[in-house]
Amino acid sequence: MSAASRAAVRPNRARRRTVLTTAGAVVAALLMSACSSGGTSGGGGDTNFVMGKDGISTAKKGERAAAPDLSGKTVNGGQLDVASFKGKVVVLNVWGSWCAPCRAEAPNFEKVYQDLRSKGVQFVGINTRDTSTQNAVAFEKQQGITYQSLYDPTGKLMLRFKRGTLNPQAVPSTLVLDREGRIAARSLAALSEDKLRKMIAPVLAEK
Repeated sequence: MSAASRAAVRPNRARRRTVLTTAGAVVAALLMSACSSGGTSGGGGDTNFVMGKDGISTAKKGERAAAPDLSGKTVNGGQLDVASFKGKVVVLNVWGSWCAPCRAEAPNFEKVYQDLRSKGVQFVGINTRDTSTQNAVAFEKQQGITYQSLYDPTGKLMLRFKRGTLNPQAVPSTLVLDREGRIAARSLAALSEDKLRKMIAPVLAEK
């Protein structure tokens, strides 16, 4: 190989390394946003949602994005598919046993779940960055959580949400899906019981 050919190969390899490094950084950035107290709107493109003064972003009924496939193994070893709850209002909460804000908000979620489950509201957790289910199960037992959580240790489920939508970008994050499985509201911070109820109420009132 001539000196000129070797010189041409080196930049190509460097470019490939740059692409791979950038892709890895995107995944890492999402996972390292853990325990954030807030976030920004979904990245890139036109967005069809607004953020209220309370930090909760909402999308109008005709401008909502469908939630992606959210199915797989639960922290208790079962199988769960969020799509099976179509027809109900679904509250998705992204959490980790290692996350202090998650511990703070967990009792609020269980209380509201018990109050609203008979009204057609289903809660589902998405447990992330726990390297085994043991800590996640212990967290649920300690906090008295009775609804199921998908086990998503590497954040793959979170990455299925399209950019520019009300996607989860931090831990904790909370999404409210309408009865058609579309994303109606999002919070990127821990929620009080009052804020959680106010986030769910408009979607539950929809006909």
